[in-house]
Amino acid sequence: MDMPAPNPAILAKKARLVERLKQVLPDDAVISDEAETRAYECDALTAYRCPPLLAVLPSSTQEVSDILRICHEMGVPVVPRGSGTSLAGGALPTADSVILGVARMNAVIETDYDNRFIRVQTGRTNLSVTGAVEEEDFFYAPDPSSQLACAIAGNVAMNSGGAHCLKYGVTTNNLMGVTMVLMDGTVVEIGGGHLDAPGLDLLGVICGSEGQLGVVTEATLRILKKPEGARPVLIGYDSNEVAGACVSDIIKAGVLPVAIEFMDRPCIEACEAFAHAGYPMCEALLIVEVEGSPAEIDAQLGLIKQIARTHNPVELREARDADEAGRIWLGRKSAFGAMGQINDYMCLDGTIPVSSLPFVLRRIGEMSKEFGLGVANVFHAGDGNMHPLILFDANKPGDLELCEAFGAEILKLCVEAGGCLTGEHGVGIEKRDLMTHQYAPADLEAQMAVKDVFDPAWLLNPAKVFPLAASETRRAVRLAAE
Repeated sequence: MDMPAPNPAILAKKARLVERLKQVLPDDAVISDEAETRAYECDALTAYRCPPLLAVLPSSTQEVSDILRICHEMGVPVVPRGSGTSLAGGALPTADSVILGVARMNAVIETDYDNRFIRVQTGRTNLSVTGAVEEEDFFYAPDPSSQLACAIAGNVAMNSGGAHCLKYGVTTNNLMGVTMVLMDGTVVEIGGGHLDAPGLDLLGVICGSEGQLGVVTEATLRILKKPEGARPVLIGYDSNEVAGACVSDIIKAGVLPVAIEFMDRPCIEACEAFAHAGYPMCEALLIVEVEGSPAEIDAQLGLIKQIARTHNPVELREARDADEAGRIWLGRKSAFGAMGQINDYMCLDGTIPVSSLPFVLRRIGEMSKEFGLGVANVFHAGDGNMHPLILFDANKPGDLELCEAFGAEILKLCVEAGGCLTGEHGVGIEKRDLMTHQYAPADLEAQMAVKDVFDPAWLLNPAKVFPLAASETRRAVRLAAE
């Protein structure tokens, strides 16, 4: 099939944009070659791809400001990108947009152990934040499974969590301040090296805003002293529902583990083959970790094991040493990659009340049979943040669409059970048209009004978060008003 001829007006605009950007950036920071821009055509939601107009790689807040000012003046949309690990299409470009990647912005700016914070450029990876302070026995608490690769920029955008968020909270609970650049190039400072900044909670608005309001270039993060010790226990059950009931009872008992993780049989088998963690081959496995002094650990695990035994576990085993504990967590942290070695899958991110775990797990099993697609469950059970992996064949016509329909029904189920569409992956493009299932029109209008204030022309991260029709209408109205 013949391709349409290039539009001379678009080519001329691109050439002018490249020329202007190279006036404020090094030549190697502007990527305009069509073949090279394909490296940015998708994020970890690889089912959807679209090469951007071009990509830019700034190294400082000033360079980000210059980029956004130029794009604003020329009416060019901008898609912020951290490390591209988004599972919701949060960094998917549009054909007329510029990808603004922060990977080169990875410096530690300030470390203050007395006041327990670190200030970093947001291209720094999650795990390397802990790496910068661990010699002083400090750590950064949020720990997404992708923490080896994911950037703080994306963590702030999606309000990421991780296995240990049950005790320490997600990104918003550990974010103290940001430097953010608005679409017109204005640089703003919000919060800082102190907790509970006075005035409006703008930090709470920005964290989780998915690049809709501005580009966060620096972040002040809370760091904590490492605990005296930690120990996980494995609890195996012969059904998902029973394991879910055990989680609910642990939470109701008032004990606060640092993490409660859940895996079902398909995930257990894949993770064991990858990490050789010594996982029992059962239908459902809980990893429950507690921390503190030896006496605290013994007391907490004693209560947890007592609760677990009331549900007749098929396996109940504590980690015997640090090496075994490390392998247990390696298995869990490798779950998504291990599953990817054996099957195509789509990872969801609905959140439900912990008390609803048995019901929701049972319904997902029933729906799996109805749709004819397998499901592997692996998630942060302690706070009800579910990550069902729907297994499908990407090479089989119609399977992706069937998978998406199944995923939509699971997310609707989460909302109907009293939960929400996302816990830490964000909305992106994956869930944007499901937003009406959770929010009334007035709720969505209020959210869009906030974007109007920060990004009046609706140029930042287009076609994300809000239902596509509403987003396009809003952008057209705002552009007409400019």
